[in-house]
Amino acid sequence: MSVAEQWKRIGSELPAEWSTVDLRLQLPDREAANRASAALAPASPLRVGPTFVRFTIARDGSAVGPENAVRLLSRIPRGTLTVASSDNADRPAPVETTPLAEAWDTAIAGLPADWSQAFVELQLTSTDFVEKAAVLCIQANPRRVGELAVLRFRAAREAGYGVAAGMARRCLERCDAEGITGTISVLRVLSDTDHVGTQGPSWILDGQTI
Repeated sequence: MSVAEQWKRIGSELPAEWSTVDLRLQLPDREAANRASAALAPASPLRVGPTFVRFTIARDGSAVGPENAVRLLSRIPRGTLTVASSDNADRPAPVETTPLAEAWDTAIAGLPADWSQAFVELQLTSTDFVEKAAVLCIQANPRRVGELAVLRFRAAREAGYGVAAGMARRCLERCDAEGITGTISVLRVLSDTDHVGTQGPSWILDGQTI
């Protein structure tokens, strides 16, 4: 098996979260070790004996990467490659996300019992979700905030301008079904409002009526 193929096999057997691996390459003789050291120059090899070379491969850019290692090792016709040591990357703690429909229930439960109008913000965990979430929440008439992964909409408990609370929840259930994640916040709320010749009160935010 060629040295490059040996590395491919070793790489396939490393833990999925590996970050760096120190490799030890044994060559047939001193002259072969000299040529191997020259071929591995971009990997800053360390000569640890007359016929042994040691070098590091890393995924984080701190050393030659896995693909470049294949290219370098393909220049070495013979040798035996073994793992001297390896390190795993620290896994980030899993982030727990609350389903959006559940987050909506929590947000509404925290409002006064006689709430009438609410101005709601849906902050998405990725801008990749913005377009799809806007379509799934079309009944809420969401507005994007600049280039942020944020959609805002109005909701009404009984009457007036804004999506009904039940429909808002249904929109967010659709987002949950598509794996869209984020948080829900009620930015403003009015209680016990009367509609006299209008669809309800308006807010002015940043010079714009919402």
